[in-house]
Amino acid sequence: MNLILTVLEIVAPVFLVAGVGFAWVKAGFEYRIQFVTRLAMTLAVPCLIFTALMKTEADLGDLGRLTLAGTSAYLFVGAIGWVLLKTCGLSLRTYLAPIIFGNTGNLGIPLALFAFGQPGLEAAVVMLAVSAVLSFTWGIWIVAGEGAFGKMIREPMIWATLLGALFLVMDWETPTFLTNTLDLIGQMAIPMMLITLGVAVARLTPGRVVIAIWLSVVKLLICVAISWAIGVVFGLTGTLFGVLVLQMAMPVAVTAFLLAEKYDADSNAVAGYVVVSTLISVVGLPVLLTLLL
Repeated sequence: MNLILTVLEIVAPVFLVAGVGFAWVKAGFEYRIQFVTRLAMTLAVPCLIFTALMKTEADLGDLGRLTLAGTSAYLFVGAIGWVLLKTCGLSLRTYLAPIIFGNTGNLGIPLALFAFGQPGLEAAVVMLAVSAVLSFTWGIWIVAGEGAFGKMIREPMIWATLLGALFLVMDWETPTFLTNTLDLIGQMAIPMMLITLGVAVARLTPGRVVIAIWLSVVKLLICVAISWAIGVVFGLTGTLFGVLVLQMAMPVAVTAFLLAEKYDADSNAVAGYVVVSTLISVVGLPVLLTLLL
């Protein structure tokens, strides 16, 4: 009973705040999602990443193993997803990237923070960085047939990760006034991302719902199984193991829909995948957390 209450205390705030965004749009209020997303990804999230890495007390070797484990997990999920889609005759351009890359930012970071505290946030930031690098290169290549390395190196989130890693390795710290300022800006990121997630889901028009349902269940099972095995192989334990599995189990990110729309994949089908996988995660993620805590 105590475990169930703990899990509810973790997931309820996350989905309730996302629900605020959903209800806001359904009530007819204005929400400029492009502006808020740009503010979050250009300023708030980079500040969150930088300060989390700079102040972490985690062992560098552990973070390195988490990086390698996360990269390996994404590659294995990609390979199995490719075989699955080929076998079922479904479009690789439409469905493969959504299978591989989950919502490690809007949903993954808040859940990791509430489930594992500050160490969970720091580990989740590492997984977000791995996901971002792979999605800006491999992910865009899957959808568009071309890479986007130039776009990746212009992303503030990538530079915040590199700069934060440098400060961590060199044991540097910014002056207190600057650290407090960056902390304050970074604190905007989590509620802003969650509300934006709710807004985005409310505005999507789902398509091919039946396919989306079974692909959502399959994605969750595959990602959990592979990340669990990878975590054991790399010797991850405790928070690092929990964050690896949790982040890999995230539902399809809204960015998958934006990429499909931009590069003329089946954006309506991806929209359905985003909505359905997010709804399934409302049940799936609490169950997963009971196994990880």
